[in-house]
Amino acid sequence: MMELIPILMFLAVFAALLAGYSVALCLAGVALAFAGLGAMVGVFDARGLGFLPGRLFGIVTNQTLIAVPLFVFMGVMLEKTQIAEGLLRSLSALMGRMPGGLGLAVISVGMLMAASTGIVGATVVTLGLLSLPTMLHQGYDAKLATGTICATGTLGQIIPPSIALVLLGDVMSNAYQRAQLEQGIFAPDTVSVGDLFAGAIVPGLLLVGLYLAYTLFVAARTPQRAPPAVEQPGEKVAITSILWGILPPLVLIVAVLGSILGGYATPTEAAGVGAIGASVLAAGASRLNLKVLREVCQSTLKTTAMVFFILIGASVFSLVFRGYGGDELVHSAFVDMPGGVWGAFATVMVVIFLLGFVLDFIEITFVVVPIVGPVLLAMGLDPVWLGVIIAVNLQTSFLTPPFGFALFYLRGVAPAHVATTDIYSGVAPFVVLQLLLIGLLIAWPGLVTWLPDLLYG
Repeated sequence: MMELIPILMFLAVFAALLAGYSVALCLAGVALAFAGLGAMVGVFDARGLGFLPGRLFGIVTNQTLIAVPLFVFMGVMLEKTQIAEGLLRSLSALMGRMPGGLGLAVISVGMLMAASTGIVGATVVTLGLLSLPTMLHQGYDAKLATGTICATGTLGQIIPPSIALVLLGDVMSNAYQRAQLEQGIFAPDTVSVGDLFAGAIVPGLLLVGLYLAYTLFVAARTPQRAPPAVEQPGEKVAITSILWGILPPLVLIVAVLGSILGGYATPTEAAGVGAIGASVLAAGASRLNLKVLREVCQSTLKTTAMVFFILIGASVFSLVFRGYGGDELVHSAFVDMPGGVWGAFATVMVVIFLLGFVLDFIEITFVVVPIVGPVLLAMGLDPVWLGVIIAVNLQTSFLTPPFGFALFYLRGVAPAHVATTDIYSGVAPFVVLQLLLIGLLIAWPGLVTWLPDLLYG
């Protein structure tokens, strides 16, 4: 009976979530309720809760997690000051006159926004508001337009420096060290957020290349679905204005990511550079004032508070979960699973994919990965490769009908005449491209591990 309690904890959390309670309160509340009941009947050692203050203090003093509010500030600043909108206009003017050009511009801007915001909802909504009306007005097929925007909006999961990779990198680092300690390795190797950033670059660029290639293929095969933009009388494209719209955000992102990969700055230090750089860009474009700064700070505070609140709730849940022997239950289940390490890996990927329909990446990163990560890593999987695969898997989940988060975000801002079935049909080819990327990463792990090995040995 005792071995069923960890499973009951998960079921209770899902029941509370379906009832409409917040994630952080569900995690902490269910855990404390199970701990209290277990202590009353003598099946849980309440002294284990004494480790909780130390764990919470470790969370709020974690140097890596300081990068979260700074990266959020950077992304929100670029969004609120309409720098992303100017970037989209510049690239649309540059590429729009070729078949599929608007789609290529949206993917390119989405890639840069993903590198600056890393938040799927914000990117999908921004792209939906800015580009979907224009694409439809220019004669784009609604399925292709909505599919392109949804798929591009999820790039924030995989393209560094994204919030998802910062959080996942910190969790994978702890899981890797724990896996080594349980194997008797008392001088464990480490894996950093920078390692995960480096590992995600090639898969991220490869995925963007697949999106671009698909858009060009559709434009060449069925030009009526992605026609060139109609040039307005007297409209001229100034190269200088295009360059001014593209270069500053691009230089900022390259500076932030380059300083991390080059070893000149930690992710936290680089995030500070990004936050200041985004503010300088906004001020230089005369788009920064006290009202905008207040909105940026409030949005950053809300997002950061949400992340840390969930992290605290997840920490309470994992402490009680382990107190009931949940980690041993997971370990024994994976060891006895048919197919060995690959059977366990496939099971975890399917579970994470399904959880992505109902939970955000933050909850999955803080709740699921700390439980299954050490077990998989102890079975010999590379931590950087596993972290990137999890990120791509979640990205695919957020894009897959009928429950993908990105679909609901776009549905909320799309015109009424765009049918929900158009959105579902439009993302289907991009889901296939995502699955193709996962297959490539499994077949050739070097696509992930090559760059980290080259940079850091």
